[in-house]
Amino acid sequence: MEKFVGTGIALITPFKEDTSVDYDALGKLVEFQIKNGVDYLVVLGTTGEPATLTIEEQEKVKETIVAVTRKRVPLVLGLGGNNTMGVVEAVKSLDLSAYDAILSVSPYYNRPTQEGIFQHFKAIAAASPLPVILYNVPGRTAQNMTPKTVLRLANNFENIIGIKEAAGDLAQAKEILANKPEKFLVISGDDMIALPMILEGGAGVISVIGQGLPKDFSDLTDLGLKGKSEEALAMLDSIKAGVALIFEEGNPAGIKSLLKKINICGDQVRLPLVKATTVLERKIAKFIDEYYNCKR
Repeated sequence: MEKFVGTGIALITPFKEDTSVDYDALGKLVEFQIKNGVDYLVVLGTTGEPATLTIEEQEKVKETIVAVTRKRVPLVLGLGGNNTMGVVEAVKSLDLSAYDAILSVSPYYNRPTQEGIFQHFKAIAAASPLPVILYNVPGRTAQNMTPKTVLRLANNFENIIGIKEAAGDLAQAKEILANKPEKFLVISGDDMIALPMILEGGAGVISVIGQGLPKDFSDLTDLGLKGKSEEALAMLDSIKAGVALIFEEGNPAGIKSLLKKINICGDQVRLPLVKATTVLERKIAKFIDEYYNCKR
């Protein structure tokens, strides 16, 4: 699936000062990504704070992104949860015609066994009219999806086309890469180790920092995919301090602070999340200033 090779962006949901959704800023953010060469966009993934959006807000966020994108880049819809029947019903009932794939997170909180995870995704694959990208993020779900389970799913279901691997474990990613079906995509969900994963054969990244530095992070990814490791590593060296900063107080508070600094949108998040502290905001602002000064 060439359309999911390269740089995908896990879009935030911008809020106004009163934490109502800022749909104008969302449109500006989407346009910023497309004009700077990202390959595809992820709608209502974890970074988009869907857990604290109403159903009506979720629908309007989707409508806004679809309208602004105008089919210029592929769209992936975040569609997962820890109620298998609920996810299956959503997959069957939602209008998915504007999307090219769904991104479905491994069940969180109820901590199923590996067999439970397999059966969960088996049910979703059977119901989905779109390709499915698995999402492994044990830091949020409290349960790792093992390489054995990933490979079992990859080998058994043709419409499970890849995984966003965000365990932060390069050895685990390498095990999947070494044993996966040829066309199965291993996509980094961790900006810091995206390049090492790509150089080992990964298909790219679904990035958070990329939406603040879309051109440069897309260029970095492309260099990695072309095997130009020295050039790519040099770019990563200039960006990695920013990656560490945007996750210092959690996601998406950090990236929203960065986006505020570059005048894309505000930095508000919704409770129980809180926006970046003044100390972090200053560090992110300093990083951006120094980053662009070095590029001149």
